[in-house]
Amino acid sequence: MASGNFAFNNPAFQEQRPGLTPPSATQAGAQTQYASAAHQGVDAAANAQLEGAFAAPPAGSIQTGRMTVEDTVAKTLGLFAVLLVTAVVGWVWTLGGAFSPDQIVSAEQVTIMPWIIGMLGGFVLAMVVSFTSRKKVRPALIFAYAAFEGLFVGGISAYFELLWPGIVIQAALATLAVVGVVLALFASGKVRASARANKIFLVAIIGYAVFGLLNLVLMWTGVTQGMFGLYSEPSPLFGIPWGVIIGVFVVLLASYSLVQDFDLIQQGVRNGAPREFGWLGGFGIMVTVVWLYIEILRIIAIIRGSN
Repeated sequence: MASGNFAFNNPAFQEQRPGLTPPSATQAGAQTQYASAAHQGVDAAANAQLEGAFAAPPAGSIQTGRMTVEDTVAKTLGLFAVLLVTAVVGWVWTLGGAFSPDQIVSAEQVTIMPWIIGMLGGFVLAMVVSFTSRKKVRPALIFAYAAFEGLFVGGISAYFELLWPGIVIQAALATLAVVGVVLALFASGKVRASARANKIFLVAIIGYAVFGLLNLVLMWTGVTQGMFGLYSEPSPLFGIPWGVIIGVFVVLLASYSLVQDFDLIQQGVRNGAPREFGWLGGFGIMVTVVWLYIEILRIIAIIRGSN
């Protein structure tokens, strides 16, 4: 009977060498049984491998080398941990080594150096990270940014707490509340970033930046009075300070910026972005949350200062 395999029907394979004889029926049967057993063994091994693959936990970002929500959350928490540590340093440094404003002995003990160093260093690093991240993500620069932002947040918080006791916990709770609401709305699908909203946001943020620069110039030249310049001026609308009205608007801008951050992370995960882009997701969230906290801190300070 001819073999079913075309290779064995080839004359080259059928030609016998001198001294060799065809295998007997017993030998052929043994070879068939051996091949059948080997085939069953391969099937069993393949089935075991498949069962192990299905039973194993899903591959994470380390195994896949891709961006995941869990890995991005872990990176973000790590950045905020660095920020909190240096914020404590900035707080104590601002108060001249004291842990509480009640321990301040004289006004000369207070310094705003952590505030200034953190603000300038954070701004420079934010620009570097933003303009170089398209070519290569550098986690070390992002960690350095978090450290400088911590000095800034700790310094300004200590200074404001010295002037208005209890303001830091108020601003922190308000910030957490806004972040929680935005995250819940985004997770439920009720709030999403859109091309039209992004254009409106861009125009609004440019206008706010111009207003902020104008306010600084007026404060430096002595045109405006008050700690916050134009922000401290009462508005024609029921005498509410402009800082409160503008602050509410800016909080809405920061909230939408947070939506953009969540949306970029979601898109990165869906598109299989490289794992290191999770650092950019954490960086964006940190920039927005710090911005949101500072704006809320100023709103509360204006309200308490006007009473």
